[in-house]
Amino acid sequence: MERLIKSGDGWRIGWNPNAAKYQGLVGTDDWAVELTAAEIDDFCRLLAQLADTMKQLTAELMDEEKIACEAESDLLWMEVEGYPQKYSLRFILNSGRCAEGKWPASAVPGLLQATRMLKVF
Repeated sequence: MERLIKSGDGWRIGWNPNAAKYQGLVGTDDWAVELTAAEIDDFCRLLAQLADTMKQLTAELMDEEKIACEAESDLLWMEVEGYPQKYSLRFILNSGRCAEGKWPASAVPGLLQATRMLKVF
């Protein structure tokens, strides 16, 4: 399998199964950080979990009500903040080299869709 980088408006994500240490990559147009296979797996899993939580909260919140939800693994911490249908995303690497990143609400839907298909190809 070849190296794969997907990108959209304000986001990019990559997977390179042949890389020695950092097989994954997440970022925006302005920054990127390489992730290990375990970190990219957790990133994709936690983002899906947060997206599902936000979807479930849609019925329970008033239209103008903002919310923040967090999810964490041993490797990284993630938070979504905003409205159930439009929220920003932030992450912090908990181990090793430590990194932090954020995507605006406009970038999250494309990034979320790409994480679901990252290793399908």
